[in-house]
Amino acid sequence: MKLAIPKERRDDEPRVAASPETVKKLTQLGFDVVVETGAGLKSSIPDAQYQEAGATVSSNVLGDADIVFKVRGPETEEISQMKRGAVLAAMLNPYQSKETVDALAQAGITSFAMEFMPRITRAQSMDVLSSQSNLAGYKAVIDAAELFTRAFPMMMTAAGTVPPARVFVMGAGVAGLQAIATAKRLGAIVSATDVRAAAAEQVESLGGKFVMVEPDEGDTGETAGGYAKEMSEDYKKRQAALVAETIAKQDVVITTALIPGRPAPVLVTEEMVRSMKPGSVIVDLAVEQGGNCPLSKPGEIVDVDGVRIVGYRNVPGRVAVDASNLYAKNLLNFITPLVDKETGALAIDWEDEIITGTLISKDGQVVHPALKEGAA
Repeated sequence: MKLAIPKERRDDEPRVAASPETVKKLTQLGFDVVVETGAGLKSSIPDAQYQEAGATVSSNVLGDADIVFKVRGPETEEISQMKRGAVLAAMLNPYQSKETVDALAQAGITSFAMEFMPRITRAQSMDVLSSQSNLAGYKAVIDAAELFTRAFPMMMTAAGTVPPARVFVMGAGVAGLQAIATAKRLGAIVSATDVRAAAAEQVESLGGKFVMVEPDEGDTGETAGGYAKEMSEDYKKRQAALVAETIAKQDVVITTALIPGRPAPVLVTEEMVRSMKPGSVIVDLAVEQGGNCPLSKPGEIVDVDGVRIVGYRNVPGRVAVDASNLYAKNLLNFITPLVDKETGALAIDWEDEIITGTLISKDGQVVHPALKEGAA
């Protein structure tokens, strides 16, 4: 079977869906791996490294590919080149890319959205949200430190003491926890908040102080899948009051809150931004889904009375080498159990929880329950 690794078409996407390490393992599984010329250059992987790992490098990889690995969903031109019945695994962004999902179905492509991976133990090594969010949380703190005009750690000098920076992380998922750990390593005083009471122990284990209002009675603040959920209006009001009081004392705020299939919740209002000291920095990791701060703008750094709000796109892509390596391993771990060891052909169990959770289109239809017509 031919497995294709196309070059990503978006200008702001430096990642690639395979590494030399995963190419070697994919060929050992029996795949004929073909990598598009220059696919890995933005992730510091020259074509020669793919060739040494056992791949063929070509300018035309999609036409007869049985399986396609991508980082982002394909462009219209790419879909038109793929053969009917091909299998695609990528981060398809299905909620915001309905046209792409429909086009994949109409083209007869069997597509899997890697970001829909269920949060179960045996799927942890395939979880692209975790691998990429981990890097985003790290990079958010590094970006904040670059823009912050003071030092992060306390420094004792003969001329006086430099106080430590105060960092507030909003959302204690994978990105938030890595942001906490990174800020602590840089010497900051770190606090964090999350709607999930269960996050308190994780925050405190990393040396952060957990800030949270009392939840509604019987409400854990998370979905059955372990994601943060949208809270009641009363909870939001109480949370906003506590956050406003906390933010006014901070030097750096990192926001990471996302709700699957919904716009990002507003956590930092304009009034809160204006309460911060000049020189403070806000990094909005949710900017591409509407933003946790209404003043943030995708791809820009906005200055509001001396407070800079960072809205970089594709933050994992700002650590492209590691992001590509981790994502490539996620894909390898996803495809490996689907290969019949005796025949080398795909043997997909369509009833498997991992398959039903990620399968978007099959046999000319959009099949994921959350994306069908009339789905809430």
